Amino acid sequence: MTTTEKPDTYGKITDEDIERAKAQIGIPVKQRDIPWNKLPQADSISHFAFGCGDDNPLFHDPEYGRTTRWHGQIAPPTYPITTGLDQTPAFADEERKKLFRGLFRGTGKYYSGVKWTWYQPIYAGNPVYSEVYTLDVQVKQSSFSGGRSVKETYRHLYVDAAGRPVATRDESYINAERSGSKKAGKLRDVERKRWTPEELEEVEAAYEAEVRQGADPNWWESIEVGAELPSVMKGPLGVVDIISMHMGWGWGGYGIGPLKYAHQARKRMPAFYEPDEYGMPEVVQRLHWDSARAQELGIPAAYDYGQMRAAWVSHLLTNWIGDDGWIVDMNLTMRGFNYHGDTHLCTGRVLEKGSTPRDPITIEVAATSQRGESTTQGTAKVLLPSQSIGAVVLPEPDEDLRARGAQVVSRLGGKVGEALRRNGLA
Repeated sequence: MTTTEKPDTYGKITDEDIERAKAQIGIPVKQRDIPWNKLPQADSISHFAFGCGDDNPLFHDPEYGRTTRWHGQIAPPTYPITTGLDQTPAFADEERKKLFRGLFRGTGKYYSGVKWTWYQPIYAGNPVYSEVYTLDVQVKQSSFSGGRSVKETYRHLYVDAAGRPVATRDESYINAERSGSKKAGKLRDVERKRWTPEELEEVEAAYEAEVRQGADPNWWESIEVGAELPSVMKGPLGVVDIISMHMGWGWGGYGIGPLKYAHQARKRMPAFYEPDEYGMPEVVQRLHWDSARAQELGIPAAYDYGQMRAAWVSHLLTNWIGDDGWIVDMNLTMRGFNYHGDTHLCTGRVLEKGSTPRDPITIEVAATSQRGESTTQGTAKVLLPSQSIGAVVLPEPDEDLRARGAQVVSRLGGKVGEALRRNGLA
């Protein structure tokens, strides 16, 4: 099929695709794209932090890292999106291949939220392995597009070479008909921000006011419910910010690239390319840097990636917990767009503190634009060191996750797949 030959169902949410999406739940799928960083290294860890606008020396300087409890440079919390070797066997039977072929083609796929859970740090030189499978499928009525939409949640499981879980990332996307956003007209009154010098001075002042706990321990005993975390400013968002994120992240699993790599991608997934006004095939992903294309679809301007705001909120948290703390989990919902020209102020407030230092502290988090819109909301749980009982003890994954992690690094072809299904793990 060429870019001009499309079926009648192109760009539509169909019952058939919904049923196929539900049938995929729990089945690990071999990822066609090699991770941007096949092996975590000091430079790639630093580049990722750079792309997130995070200058914490714990993520950049191995010498600094050696002075901390981690005894080396570690990766920022959301770094796993750029790594993870996948050993999942490719599907051998035609029926399974057909099940996973091309869902919701031509629809918009919008990042709607993520839940991260972390178990251990990532170090330079230590490989990370991964598998991906659908965790949940929900059919909804879209307030954005005005029609039916489908929310898919994918689990990314990251493990070390021994199969011990490093992190899980449960990432949700909304599939919606692209034409719906224009017909619904929900965003027609939103305009891109025009900044005055005085307003930009306030933004610069917010950057200057950023506080990082760093080597000074943030003790559990000193925390009170209701306390505000020092905020972190991001933006105004521009093309350089998008480019910088890609420098550290890669192309985020889209499987695209420049020149001959683009030619190969067009052959493999022609529906991902659409001709622009000059007839040149361009990726539908260009909504993140091409404001003219966004406006054609009823969106005021190009916008960020949800992964960026997740990284920004984790920046807020790592600043506050200091070198000796640990983020247990972070659960975020994306409630609006972050357009080019927008700023986002990342904020947090202590919601709950357990009765002992071993209990996680619950934080309410948000990222709010200059329009006062909290486009990102959620909670996080963190562990802090204690003056009475000492260092943070890292969380332990449950038995099912440990079992699945062991399978990730022990791929034995079809036998493993059958074992996973028999035990309810696939």
